[in-house]
Amino acid sequence: MKSDHWWAPLTGVAFVLVAISVFAVGGEPPEASKPAQEIATFYRDNDTSLMFAAALTGIAGTLLIFFAGYLRRELRAAEGEGGVLSLIAFAGAVILATGLAIDGMITFAMAEASDRIQPAQLQTLQALWDNDFLPMALGLQVLFLAAGLSIVRHGALAAWMGWLAIVLGVTALTPAGFIAFMGGAIWVLIASTMLALRARGAAAHPSAPVASPAT
Repeated sequence: MKSDHWWAPLTGVAFVLVAISVFAVGGEPPEASKPAQEIATFYRDNDTSLMFAAALTGIAGTLLIFFAGYLRRELRAAEGEGGVLSLIAFAGAVILATGLAIDGMITFAMAEASDRIQPAQLQTLQALWDNDFLPMALGLQVLFLAAGLSIVRHGALAAWMGWLAIVLGVTALTPAGFIAFMGGAIWVLIASTMLALRARGAAAHPSAPVASPAT
């Protein structure tokens, strides 16, 4: 397996950093239960930063898919021929990235149109944004359950990483789902670093070529 692009799994680290920057740039909007005028004022006063944060959300989704593609390769190599958990894990990452894109789309729409639509309409969109977590939670659950099961069964990473992923996957669609998102970010940081160090080590110490038999 080629390991010259040892930096490729660091897209996981980049994903987490960009995701954190989304919250830093966009801030936390008022919930839909707040007065409509308060919600409208927030989006009108912060329209530029919110649209930028929405764009960053799209970038985060792209980085996540690139990381998941590398992770799938490592899981698939450990599973061997006929393994399907690696593919399911990648599908979960795609669902999660799509959920992020939906979240960013709603934010962008509210910020961009905040000076042209009524506060009550923004409040309705805010209610949608407040509850658009389901695609992200579903993707998180599929990603971590499949990756965790694959790791525990086939050893692509340390066993404790597999068990931790399973716990995060089970937690994703429960009232403790926010913990799963936070823990998932930490898991991606650790997995990304582990895979990068492994690939860099393999690139620095390539296997010696097999000598041809004497004739």
